[in-house]
Amino acid sequence: QPAPGWHNAPRIAARDVVLYEMHVKGFGMLLPGLPKELAGTYAGLAHPASITHFKSLGITTLELLPVHYHLDEPHLHDKGLVNYWGYNTLGFFCPDPRYAACDRGDPSAVADEFRAMVATLHDHGLEVVLDVVFNHTPEGSEIGPTLSFRGLDNAAWYRLPHDDRSRSENWTGCGNTVNVAHPRVAQFVLDSLRFWVHEMGVDGFRFDLATVLGRTHAHFHANAPFFTALAQDPILARAHMIAEPWDSGPDGYQVGRFPARWLDWNDKFRDSVRRYWLGRGVSRGEFARRFTASNDLFHHGRRTPLASVNFIAAHDGFTTADFTAFDKKINHANGEDNRDGRDDEIAAVVPHEHRARVRRALLATLLLAQGTPMLLAGDEFANSQGGNNNAYNQDNPTGWLDWVHADGELMAFVQSVLLLRRAEPALRHARWFAHAPAPQGERSIIWLAPSGHDMQVHDWHHGAQHAFACRIDASPKNGEVATSSGCRHLLIAFNPEPAATPFTLPAGDWQIALDSSGELNAVRPGKLLAVPAHSLIVLRGLSD
Repeated sequence: QPAPGWHNAPRIAARDVVLYEMHVKGFGMLLPGLPKELAGTYAGLAHPASITHFKSLGITTLELLPVHYHLDEPHLHDKGLVNYWGYNTLGFFCPDPRYAACDRGDPSAVADEFRAMVATLHDHGLEVVLDVVFNHTPEGSEIGPTLSFRGLDNAAWYRLPHDDRSRSENWTGCGNTVNVAHPRVAQFVLDSLRFWVHEMGVDGFRFDLATVLGRTHAHFHANAPFFTALAQDPILARAHMIAEPWDSGPDGYQVGRFPARWLDWNDKFRDSVRRYWLGRGVSRGEFARRFTASNDLFHHGRRTPLASVNFIAAHDGFTTADFTAFDKKINHANGEDNRDGRDDEIAAVVPHEHRARVRRALLATLLLAQGTPMLLAGDEFANSQGGNNNAYNQDNPTGWLDWVHADGELMAFVQSVLLLRRAEPALRHARWFAHAPAPQGERSIIWLAPSGHDMQVHDWHHGAQHAFACRIDASPKNGEVATSSGCRHLLIAFNPEPAATPFTLPAGDWQIALDSSGELNAVRPGKLLAVPAHSLIVLRGLSD
């Protein structure tokens, strides 16, 4: 029988999805209003205190860091640390009892608590996506332990070099690489995915180091047998499939090359948007391309703009609060002499008086850009990890969300941005923008210099100026009337400069729909609009 809640899974349109990446324990350990016995548990996620936050924020889909039963690596155990993130799966059919509020020694009770969590979240219109690890196991390299798969059939379960079958290929950075190209291994992975959808009720998966899944002999193929088998599976037909589209093997970077129904994490969006608002030398052309779903990566075959999962921060790296407050990682608590974590992460120490404004502009860009937005849990209230950009072993207040010091004003701003996104179909556009004028029923986009003229070649290459705007226009369908809940025209102005920039607005009546600076009150017809420094402005226009 299908899991409780499987039948009432919410039917959220793809264009409306807003992902919220979170850790079960980290989200709830310090959440106000959550009973102590439910803190950091599956049952805690289904508690009204949690659901109230999800619903008021405006996200639709929880993307949970791994909840499969996992092991801690020996080197962490020796240091008195744990694998807090959980990317070391051993039990691919077992919810980790460490996140259960019930008797953790009773597997049936743990599974029932997980099912009940999913069913309750479904009842409130929220989806559940699991981060899954099918690229490596805790058995590690050829000198690692034999726990299960290695003892069953090492040569079938793992990739081994052709010139030395005694070793393990390490295309994951974790010692081994699961051989999903083998029919029995592929069957195992599909069985696990079906189990979590049909028997546990979840709505989809985010695949860690997903390039591994598409490797045949060595290189990645979007039509690899595993993808073909997945595409025809009736139980998995409605499930979200989200790729972390890289691994450390040959040609491991595959952003934009996954099959049509998949969504890909888009790290180019992350890097370009950070550089733009932090003044780190990105062009307006690069920023515009990322803001409109990276057509250089995704506009091919049957892929749509929604295939780009846009994010500016994720579990792996600085939080948004930290990449605007630190320019160097502070990972000493991880026990690796600050050698772990990225050294080249895009970050800057933004002056304190501008920091809140820059954060609002960053988050508004993320949530209004074309594509599928993913918000890191805690970014909505400026959660900090104290500069740690690799808190994988910090099962403590560093890795838990700091609700006590939550920035309520930032959270209210994020709520308002997501409310605007829901209200304006142009900000959830699931098709590639057309050239102006838009055909009937379509939307077009044009890019404008602050002077008001269309951006020309020399404007795109003007390295000294970064402020500009885009106008999104809709050609109404037959009989359609423009209303305030779905405007025919939107204007979005971006100003990352340290001073206000005057903009000449297109003709028409414009109203302020969003002002990340908090300084503007109204738009005066026929007058220049001084867009404040470090800000993003959205204007509505109802007239033609």
